Amino acid sequence: TDAAKALIPLSGRAATILFSLGLIGSGFLAVPVLTGSSAYAMCEAFDWKYGLNEKLRDALRFYAIIAISTLIGLLINFLKIPPVTALFWTAVINGVLAPPLLVLIMLVSNNKKVMGKRVNGKLTNFLGWATAAVLFAAALGMFLTWGK
Repeated sequence: TDAAKALIPLSGRAATILFSLGLIGSGFLAVPVLTGSSAYAMCEAFDWKYGLNEKLRDALRFYAIIAISTLIGLLINFLKIPPVTALFWTAVINGVLAPPLLVLIMLVSNNKKVMGKRVNGKLTNFLGWATAAVLFAAALGMFLTWGK
C-alpha cells in the first residue's frame, strides 16, 4: 500500500512488515476498546449490571454484548464487506441519527425536573440549537442530493 511505501525511507525492506504489524497492533488495541465501550454504554442505558471486574454469571448481558460485538466484527470480515464502505455507511447513519438525538439532549438539558439548577445557559442553548439546525440541514441536503 501507499502507506507502507511511505515507510521505505525509514525502514527499507521491512516497511511492509512494520506496516502490517502496526495494523495488527491497532486492531488488537481497538477491538477490546470498542466492544467494551459498547457493552458499558448499553448496560448503563438499560440499568444492567456491568463491569470487567464482575463475574460472568453476575454480568451475563455485559459479557454477551462484548461477545456479540466481536462476532459482528468477524462476520463483517467474512461477508467481505469493504471496510471503507462500512465506514461510509456508518457515517451516513450517524449523520442521520445525530440531529434528532441532539434535540433530545437539548430538551433534557433544559428540563428543570431532570437537571435542577444545572439547566443550559443562554450560550449553550444557542450553540446547541444552532448545531442541531445545521445537522438537520446537512441531513436534508444529503437526502435531497442523493444519487445526483
